[in-house]
Amino acid sequence: MYTVELYVKIRRAVMVEGRSEREVARYFGIHRKTVKKMCQYAAPPGYRRKREPVSPKLAPFTGIIDAILEADKQVHVKQRHTAIRILERLREEHGFTGGYTIVRNYVNKAAIRQKEMFMPLVHLPGHAQVDFGEADGYIGGKLVRFHYFCLDMPHSDGCFVKAYPTEDTESFLDGHVAAFAFLGGIPQSILYDNTKIAVAKILGDGKRQRTKAFSELQSHYLFEDKFGRPAKGNDKGKVEGMVGYSRRHFMVPLPIAADFNALNAKLLDGCIKRQQAKLRGQTETIAERMKRDTAALMALPAVAFDACHKISTRVSSLSLVRYRSNDYSVPTQYGHWEVLVKGYVDRVEICLGTDTIARHARSYGREEFIYNPLHYLALLEQKPRALDQAAPLQDWVLPEVFDRLRRVLEVRMERRGRKEYIQILRLLENFSLAQVEQAIKQAMGFGTIGFDAIKHLILCAIEQRPAKLDLMLYPYLPRASVKSTEPRSYLSLLQGFKSSQSTEVRYD
Repeated sequence: MYTVELYVKIRRAVMVEGRSEREVARYFGIHRKTVKKMCQYAAPPGYRRKREPVSPKLAPFTGIIDAILEADKQVHVKQRHTAIRILERLREEHGFTGGYTIVRNYVNKAAIRQKEMFMPLVHLPGHAQVDFGEADGYIGGKLVRFHYFCLDMPHSDGCFVKAYPTEDTESFLDGHVAAFAFLGGIPQSILYDNTKIAVAKILGDGKRQRTKAFSELQSHYLFEDKFGRPAKGNDKGKVEGMVGYSRRHFMVPLPIAADFNALNAKLLDGCIKRQQAKLRGQTETIAERMKRDTAALMALPAVAFDACHKISTRVSSLSLVRYRSNDYSVPTQYGHWEVLVKGYVDRVEICLGTDTIARHARSYGREEFIYNPLHYLALLEQKPRALDQAAPLQDWVLPEVFDRLRRVLEVRMERRGRKEYIQILRLLENFSLAQVEQAIKQAMGFGTIGFDAIKHLILCAIEQRPAKLDLMLYPYLPRASVKSTEPRSYLSLLQGFKSSQSTEVRYD
């Protein structure tokens, strides 16, 4: 390889000093064809191969290698052929006698040829992309892995991020509702991957069969849906990048929050602060470009979408319905009925027709039983002997006065006392715990302990009128007999007074 300095000397000798190529070749001791080539190039052009070299040993097997590499495109990335594995197969199955190097070089070049190229895109205002990501954080003092909904506006690079315990239908729907409220409008179109939450099936012609929940969301907000190619994340590269950005900037170090509401407040604050950034290649901030996005959004409907997952099921004989592997209680009067379960991010509602018959906080555990003790009191009144073993009541924490009330009732009324106590518990179906507790304390103070008395005291407190308790309704209470007063009754008092004076001792 000749240096650039030699090129300069030879080119000056020929092109400036006017010496012949033959003379310059003799002077510098190089071939005259080399001198001619140096006069054509200002710098060493390097070695240029006119055509790819052909290996006589490998040439008959290149078709086999190409077929193996093509078949690997349909296989999991961790189970694709390496160059050494291809060499082994060529030797075992096809009698190849060549070495590893020529196989490796051919495979490497084939991999380069197969790499995809991408087209730079322009994003118009008013369109969005949606995806989910996952990260770790401390929620309520526990290290958990949570998922976060991410909506990106490619034109302005504006974003909305909200965290959820899981990636499911409820969080997918709730994320859209929250994002649209944050933006103040609805994007004209949204690009998704082929998540099963939105796509029930990809048909043979490439069309998508949408899930019922996603179709209801789209029908409510009327945005156009678009889907990327399967396993091609680059089709929605903007939101893919935003998922990574959110994790690196909003969730590093690991976020610490009391609950998901607190965490989402931090994420929302991060999204708003980011709008003041001016990204590379842009002359405007994100907030300035978002004005064009906002102007292109569609108007929000008058009522927000009911972001819940709905399933129909039957109440079991234990008065439970199952949702996402957990069992939730309903009032026993609805046992064996067909009901509609509506799962939200934070709660579960059980409906019968247009009525909501039960509501519970959402549990994200597995195979858990979520009871409301009030749902079982009517059945417990019919089966009072189950009071101490009733599972729904085991973790029911009541004020200490309830325990004292039960002991007094069972002492005074024996077996009937337990049923009377259950009837008093049923007052909690219609009145607050504080109201019932206060009435029990008043009743015990009056000595009129019973269901009727406690209910009467509650109603009097609500209606702000004095209580009138009829003791004839409580035959088990001890009674005092008061006789009418007669004049001769006072004689005994006078006689007692005189006798006390006669026995008085005086000291003079």
